[in-house]
This record gives sequence, structure tokens and C-alpha cells, in this order.
Amino acid sequence: MKRVLLAKTAIALQVDVKDWEDAIRQAGQLLVENGNVESSYVAAMINNIHTLGPYILIAPNVAMPHARPEDGVKKEGISVVTLTEAIEFGPDQPFKIIICLAAVDQNLHIDILQKISEVIADESLVETLLTTESIDDVYYMFNGEEV
Repeated sequence: MKRVLLAKTAIALQVDVKDWEDAIRQAGQLLVENGNVESSYVAAMINNIHTLGPYILIAPNVAMPHARPEDGVKKEGISVVTLTEAIEFGPDQPFKIIICLAAVDQNLHIDILQKISEVIADESLVETLLTTESIDDVYYMFNGEEV
């Protein structure tokens, strides 16, 4: 059996948020509720953006907030949240997909990034992410068919 990177309970689709912090809080809370991270990890993700800027924009429409393992990671995983409306960090910096990353060490960090990269490099998969209302579609996109 393959490793499950994304739990169905860590997916929220077509969510309304008020700003980028709210978007990251909601995506991070899914990791908290699934036992991947402590609440301190969510605060660290937001603090990183305040400190470093919107470095989490990794592709058009895609933000990948994360923090260091020592900021509260309990076990690896990701959460995926799609937004009803794009949120901007600033002019020409919109996103509608948030993929929160939690990795316990550098090796797992690279493995998880590779899988996320496979998904976001495929324009048709990104388009599906932007429009789907099916948690199953998103689940299989990140985990594969045979989980």
C-alpha cells in the first residue's frame, strides 16, 4: 500500500476567506485537526510570510505555506484548500489554491515537494483543482489511484 500524503479530511474546496492570513489559517487548521501539526505551526507559517514576503507563491494561482519541522510538525502531510475568489498578497500576486506542507525532516520535505510539483506542473490538474467540488478528485490527484 502506498503512503497517503493527503487525507480526505485535509481537503476543503471552494472556501470563502477574508484575506491571505485567513486562507493560511484555514488550510493550516486542517493539518492541526488531522494531527499533522500543532497550532504553533500555523502561526509560524503566517509569521514566515510577514518576515520573508510572499515566497510561498510557487506557481500561478498556487501558494504553498510551510514552516520548519521544529515549529510544530508531528507527522508528514499536506492540506489542500481551494478558494472561491482569488486572494492577493499584493498587485499581481494572486492565488486560489493553498497547499500547506508539513514535513518532519529534509528527506520527506523533498519527497513531498516532488509530488506537489508533479501536480502543479500539469496545467490540466491545476485547472481541475481550481474548479472541482470533488474531494475524491483532489485526494487521488495527490495520492494516486491505488491507496
